Amino acid sequence: MQNLNTLKDLSGWSKHLPDSVVMPVIFAGHGSPMNAIEDTSFAKTWRKMGQNLQPQPAAILCISAHWLTQGSTAITAMPEPATIHDFGGFPQSLFNVQYPAMGNRDLISNTIAAIHSRKIQPDLSWGLDHGTWSILVNMFPEANIPVVQLSIDYDLSAQQHYDLAKELTILRRKGVLIIASGNTVHNLRMLARHHPHAENFGYDWAIETDSRIKNYWLNHDHEALINWEKQGQAFRLAIPTPDHYYPMLYSLALQEDQDEMLLFNEGTTMGSLNMTSFILQQAF
Repeated sequence: MQNLNTLKDLSGWSKHLPDSVVMPVIFAGHGSPMNAIEDTSFAKTWRKMGQNLQPQPAAILCISAHWLTQGSTAITAMPEPATIHDFGGFPQSLFNVQYPAMGNRDLISNTIAAIHSRKIQPDLSWGLDHGTWSILVNMFPEANIPVVQLSIDYDLSAQQHYDLAKELTILRRKGVLIIASGNTVHNLRMLARHHPHAENFGYDWAIETDSRIKNYWLNHDHEALINWEKQGQAFRLAIPTPDHYYPMLYSLALQEDQDEMLLFNEGTTMGSLNMTSFILQQAF
């Protein structure tokens, strides 16, 4: 772990927050990386959330659908994570976006210490992918809050991801905002890009899945969401692969009895993609 010694510490870390303060948790449907540079309704909501979030985080831990590992869980451990443009076919203006947030040694150490079920591997090769920075460039445009990413081990089951996420609960009491970024309806092969009302259009199975998932969220039916493969044909079409679904389980696992769940950016777009998201927060 000596490679963490060069990381810039966040001055004061979470000492300004009393131990009783429980930070919010966000699951964000991130959709197209163009949300980083276009004034979409989704970007406007993220901006408003960043402005109104209380308390302001001391650091941010992100779980993104775009960092998949196999056989291990990794955590970014560099002083200055690179902004990764992990896509193609978009305008140069999107590739020009940089999100120069610092890493943070204390957050890395606290995250590694929180997870007892497996060894977390410090990683110096990844950075901040668009599942992370396309949201944060709107929420916290000054990039003045340290950001660390935790990978998704694609070899784990949904139940194992959920159980691992529960071990992160302690971070909510250390000033850490945990954001998981994906999409619960995500079938890119069936996108209706040229539908005349693409922005607000969803196939029947996409709308059904979105609606049922929201009901499971609001009824605290975590078991149904862990066992998503048993939920029928609509779910199978909406989730052809679980890479964008698993992040939601990380946020859901952190739900506490005192949390209020608020939905935002609800709805389906381009037929087979949804942006429906939630924030868990307690009254202060």
